[in-house]
Amino acid sequence: MRAFRITLPSAERYWTVVDDEYRIVGDVDEYLRHLRFGQDAAESTTKAYAESLTLYLRWCEHTQRDWRTAAERLGAFATWLRHIPIDPEAPLIGPGLPEVRGPGRINRILAAVRGFLRHSVAVGTAPPEVLAMLFEVSDNRHLPVEARGEDGALHYVARPRHRLSEPETGVDRATDEEALALLGACRSARDRFIVVAMARAGLRRGELCGLRREDIDFVADSSGLGCTMSGSHLHVRRRVNINGAWAKSRRPRAVPVDDLLVLAYDTYVFERDRCRPARECDFVLVNLFHPPLGSPMRPGAINELLTGFGHGRSRVGAVGERTPCRWGRGSVHAQWPQWMKFGGCCLNL
Repeated sequence: MRAFRITLPSAERYWTVVDDEYRIVGDVDEYLRHLRFGQDAAESTTKAYAESLTLYLRWCEHTQRDWRTAAERLGAFATWLRHIPIDPEAPLIGPGLPEVRGPGRINRILAAVRGFLRHSVAVGTAPPEVLAMLFEVSDNRHLPVEARGEDGALHYVARPRHRLSEPETGVDRATDEEALALLGACRSARDRFIVVAMARAGLRRGELCGLRREDIDFVADSSGLGCTMSGSHLHVRRRVNINGAWAKSRRPRAVPVDDLLVLAYDTYVFERDRCRPARECDFVLVNLFHPPLGSPMRPGAINELLTGFGHGRSRVGAVGERTPCRWGRGSVHAQWPQWMKFGGCCLNL
């Protein structure tokens, strides 16, 4: 069993599960297609669910259980997840060694399995009693009167029966010093714009790579363009993009920007216009230093970019998924001119 990406004739993509002979597992594929196209989930979401369901089906195969009724032993499945490596050929973890997966990862796998089995019950491929194995059903009679609601009706709540306790950890956001160090390591205007957009506007990689030139409203008044928001800003919209970029939020939003981001973008536009193929591309971020020139930059290239600057892969997402920083004017403006210089080498992306 393994996760496998499917590309439809419409160019839309999703992930499914195939067996060792690359035959699609029909029931799982139906659920993942429902997740992608029926619930408008991201392609990356179907990938994560496909990988989780691959582990579940592999466990059912190894323990000779039917996946339709194996929910009664999800506790044993959680224990299996702690100790069985992703690679089936890798040696098993023994006493005294760290666990293969932590509680957070196991909980996300269990959530995918519950969603799959719940969908299977809804479409009739799994027996209804599976739901009692997955959830504990309670009502609001034990709650104080103030918390029951004004209608006085009896409400039921379903809670997962299998869930590991996760340790409380702080959000690992990139610090201002780390963002400034990344900016200083950039060797092109495009790379500086990427770092500033992630750090100053808090954009994720998929949102940044999915930006089109029509999304940039870096003017004082955009009413002539049909936009009611005043001041410099950019729009984040969910689209199906050929480079795999995807905005997680279903609702479009406008993100206000400051003068530093506008300056970084203006400098990048001059660099971008020197690449003739890039002029024909509607995407903001394009390949400028590596073929195919002018094609949209893929989200994975941002991982490679930041990792190449010495920012560990485990910390790449912390740059974009952070509260936009507010660099002090003294620290930034004293170093900004040297960062905005042209020339130098750039990472070949």
